[in-house]
Amino acid sequence: MADAGRDEIARRVLTAWDAFIERAETVDLDRPSRLSGWRAQEICVHLGCWDDHTAMADLIASARAGGTGTPPDVDGTNARVTAAHRDASRSEVLDALRRNREATARYLAEEPEELDTALTVSVVGRIPLLSVVLGQAYELAVHGLDLVSCGAAPPPPEVLQSGLAALADVTGGLAASMDIDGEVALVTPDGGWSFVSTSGGWTVAQVPPGRIDGPAVEGAADLLLEAASGRINPVPAVARRRLKVHHVGGLLQLAPIVQAVPGIPGGPILQLAARTVGGAGGMLGRVFGRG
Repeated sequence: MADAGRDEIARRVLTAWDAFIERAETVDLDRPSRLSGWRAQEICVHLGCWDDHTAMADLIASARAGGTGTPPDVDGTNARVTAAHRDASRSEVLDALRRNREATARYLAEEPEELDTALTVSVVGRIPLLSVVLGQAYELAVHGLDLVSCGAAPPPPEVLQSGLAALADVTGGLAASMDIDGEVALVTPDGGWSFVSTSGGWTVAQVPPGRIDGPAVEGAADLLLEAASGRINPVPAVARRRLKVHHVGGLLQLAPIVQAVPGIPGGPILQLAARTVGGAGGMLGRVFGRG
């Protein structure tokens, strides 16, 4: 997606921030969410910028240093930040969200463009900084869906599409970094996104509605994001034809990514492909009831 340019990335990511903040402003932050042990407060806190949690600044510093270092422990970081700010006031939480949005906007407006393709250490490994910035759209779309369980309106369709674009970009980048040649499309009734990876890099493209030319997972945008993030088990969704998997063998080529990066967004979908082919006779019916 770096080829799309900063203006396009900025439009998608900042729109996702605006939609999330707008919905956060409408919910009771003490209300429990569908995420075990997390209220709306914890969802919003971990997306914020705090004195002890400056994710955007850390990513920029890593890119300037050549992408050296160890990927952060996302679970440990989330636990630390949410515990430190679990009693923050509503205004403090919303201000933290706005600070992170502004930190992203500042990067896109002020930092030199050569940083966009510089590798930075992210939670999923070393990938270009602009891909990590776009990855915010995925996280904001998924957590926007989480806020629905707290009474918020669903994320707008454009935000869901941006989340899928980010998912395609990050997965393609990880595949290329592991010298995996492959392609996958994420297809919705409104169109979707695909990537093609080779050892020399990867490309991302929009997919028009109704076009499925190779390995693909097809479904509603919110369902694809919920399957990719592990919010739902994709196997029953396939059984009920809410998700459709096309050319499973092509998806299976990407399964090694899950072993290398267990927490990768989209991992449950790649695991679905492995389970589909790995079942006796490759029969989906053999695995419908598994966790």
